Amino acid sequence: MSQEWLAALSQHQARITQLLKSQIENLPALAPVLRDAMGYALLMGGKRVRPAMLYTTGQMLGVKLEDLDAAAMALECIHCYSLVHDDLPAMDDDDLRRGQPTCHIAFDEASAILAGDALQTLAFSLLCDYPISAECEPQRVKLVSVLASASGYLGMCGGQALDMAATDKLIDIQQLEQLHQCKTGALLQASVKMACILADIPVSEQQQLAIFAEKIGLAFQVQDDILDVTGDTQTLGKPQGSDQSLNKSTYPALLGLDGAKALAQQLYQQALQALQPLPYNTDLLRSFAGYIVDRNH
Repeated sequence: MSQEWLAALSQHQARITQLLKSQIENLPALAPVLRDAMGYALLMGGKRVRPAMLYTTGQMLGVKLEDLDAAAMALECIHCYSLVHDDLPAMDDDDLRRGQPTCHIAFDEASAILAGDALQTLAFSLLCDYPISAECEPQRVKLVSVLASASGYLGMCGGQALDMAATDKLIDIQQLEQLHQCKTGALLQASVKMACILADIPVSEQQQLAIFAEKIGLAFQVQDDILDVTGDTQTLGKPQGSDQSLNKSTYPALLGLDGAKALAQQLYQQALQALQPLPYNTDLLRSFAGYIVDRNH
């Protein structure tokens, strides 16, 4: 993994964290506990993969960082809200997230539910109202549409429903892929789509980047499944073996550990191939893809 990429990732993580912190700090003291729960969910750490993917793609396409900020914050708000709700007793019932007590443990269940709700709506407020350049202003509605689609019934929420329905059941590899293309892949693909919208690039180039995002999004989940088997709780920041304890179908369970690792590498190579026809310097996106399949948490 290149030092240039590691430096870029660190910069993206610091930028999005500071932006999100400012959003929470600027909220009036209407409901302090809710505000604190929102801040806890947003600022307790995390890899910031979705904003990093957006920033990396957008900068490659020549979009100014300031024009990417609203979309980056919106993506992370949706992602963090989904984690808060995913951890609730009615869903995965997890006590640990990013090495810290989950939101409903640190606060209470009602506050966690409301924090997730408020983060979801904050995402769309940011897309509608956060300052962007006059050049990008006409793209706001398209950004809202992409994020709404990726977050809802045909995206993340639908994937979560498929995940819950598959618990304690044996599903096949095609069903597992559909589940994860919705639950995890949709937001990662939205990260690339939103950068393409802001750059206003040709459809053919958008299609190649969409293939890249699809392949690396699925590779991300395959690696997650692998780490659930091979990682440890301290490094992962969440309970190791949680998928097994919940009796969920995973890639290692269906393909074996070696088969899952081979699939991750296959998807990684397909993602790189999708970048080849593009007339841009794709080095950082290639390094991003490598980070996805080589990470240990």
